[in-house]
Amino acid sequence: MIISETERLRLRPLTVEDAPFILELLNDPSWLRFIGDKGVRTIEDARTYIASGPMAMYERLGFGLYVTERRTDGVAMGMCGLIKRDGLDDVDIGFAFLPKYWGRGYAHEAAAAVMDYGRNVVGLTRIVAITSPDNESSARLLEKLGLRFDRMIRLTDGAKEDRLFVPDS
Repeated sequence: MIISETERLRLRPLTVEDAPFILELLNDPSWLRFIGDKGVRTIEDARTYIASGPMAMYERLGFGLYVTERRTDGVAMGMCGLIKRDGLDDVDIGFAFLPKYWGRGYAHEAAAAVMDYGRNVVGLTRIVAITSPDNESSARLLEKLGLRFDRMIRLTDGAKEDRLFVPDS
């Protein structure tokens, strides 16, 4: 099932067959720095992460994180999607790409498609985002999407502070 297609990209739900890609993405130094260590070290860990995270969210809410693939060859480059976190009132957009795909506009193209999907298919009236305080490239992308920095938040007691971005209007 395809969630969205753009000129260059296709977004689709994750399946356990995406475990090798997820293992690579979740252990990339940029993921570990900006998102955090999810403890995914093996293909089996990656399958568990997919089943208990994105796939469970699809079942529960009808949306989640999606694999972002290049349309021309189906290569998985990153993830982008909608997340409902316990510590946040609103649904937020999340994205992460392997560094070899940075700087080509893929993240913006995928995120714009997900924002459109969230509003027009899921029916969300407000989508926010969070980033780590030092993730300037994600902050710039969020601003291009029409979000603006609002304040620092903690998703749970004792958690690190993150920047909350909200719709500009």
